[in-house]
Amino acid sequence: MLDRLGVSAAAEAVYWAMLDHPAWDVDELVTNLDIPETVVHDALSALADRALITPSTSRPGTLRAVSPQIGLLALLDQAEQQMITQQANLQAARASVLARAASRDTHREREEIVRLEGVDAVRDRLAEHARTAAESFMTLTTGRAMPPEAIETGKTLTRIALSRGVKIRHIYQESTLHDSASRAYAELMAEQGEQSRVMTEAPVRMTLVDRQFALVPIEPRSGRGALEIRGNCVVSALCLLFDMLWDKSTPFPRPSTANEHGLTDQAVAILRLLRQGRTDEAIGRQLRLSERTVRRTVRDLMQRLDAESRFQAGAEAALRGWI
Repeated sequence: MLDRLGVSAAAEAVYWAMLDHPAWDVDELVTNLDIPETVVHDALSALADRALITPSTSRPGTLRAVSPQIGLLALLDQAEQQMITQQANLQAARASVLARAASRDTHREREEIVRLEGVDAVRDRLAEHARTAAESFMTLTTGRAMPPEAIETGKTLTRIALSRGVKIRHIYQESTLHDSASRAYAELMAEQGEQSRVMTEAPVRMTLVDRQFALVPIEPRSGRGALEIRGNCVVSALCLLFDMLWDKSTPFPRPSTANEHGLTDQAVAILRLLRQGRTDEAIGRQLRLSERTVRRTVRDLMQRLDAESRFQAGAEAALRGWI
């Protein structure tokens, strides 16, 4: 218990023993605690340094243990004061770092476009933004899959930003979520508090920070790095583009719980619309799903129902009591 206050296990054992048996001398402490004499002497020295034992006035030449209400509470007060001082030092260091970073950015403001060479430089800059962003992150992810390194970096930086109260909106290209690792990442980030949506085709990969910074690849899929565009009309245009794409995209589908027939709510809704003779396009529009998702689900349902047509699948599902 007292190790958090800088008192070793051996010293703690000696302290409690002296409280319970005030008359014990060093030999009795050694015998009853079954520890070497040198350890007892070291423990007594450590306890004296922390004012947990003091010379006895009633028995001159011996030591007595100070009551916990006095000795331990004094140690707790010291520990709390150290924590307060450490917290103040950390706050001062944080303010100094932010001031230095702001000064550095002010110095670089003359450059409206900064070239970040290589993946490491881009990740370092995103890590900086995650710790200094005031309001928002808006990200558009494209491609067939997110690289494993990007997934691990994204997990860390997203949690940092969310813990600071930064709002995160993320649009994923549908093809990206066909990759199991990328989809697992998106689901995890949604659980953490990220607002996410999906669109069939995304025009460009980018990240927008506080509507003041935009990071876009130097060359798509090249890994050469990114361009950071700062506070000009190009950033405003990219933010407007993101907002338009956000409005046109669909909410990220959360995992649904299957019913007793092994069907999700989404699958049941599709079966009901199949029975009504709706097309994939009409179903997707009504349920806010992409046609690709509808086609894949319909194909799977027809196989399960051994149906040769879409309408037959809906009718067969009704006969089986699925809908």
